[in-house]
Amino acid sequence: MNVKVLGPGCQRCKKLYEETAKAIQQLGLTVDLAKVEAMDEILRYRILATPGLVIDGEVKSAGRIPSQQELASWLTTAVTKAGG
Repeated sequence: MNVKVLGPGCQRCKKLYEETAKAIQQLGLTVDLAKVEAMDEILRYRILATPGLVIDGEVKSAGRIPSQQELASWLTTAVTKAGG
């Protein structure tokens, strides 16, 4: 599974990265988690506000920090879709 946190490096972007990493760890998942700070790459996802969260190429949120419950749900669903 591939997870990306989109944002220029602001505090909210860092917080989303931390919260996502925490959710991944709590679920015991093996995930490729990356920060994307390059504006040209962020723009490819067509989000209007950062931070953004992308799981397996699908934008899950933009402009806010999702709850741990939301993060866990999205990650679990992505694992199920991937068959693993």
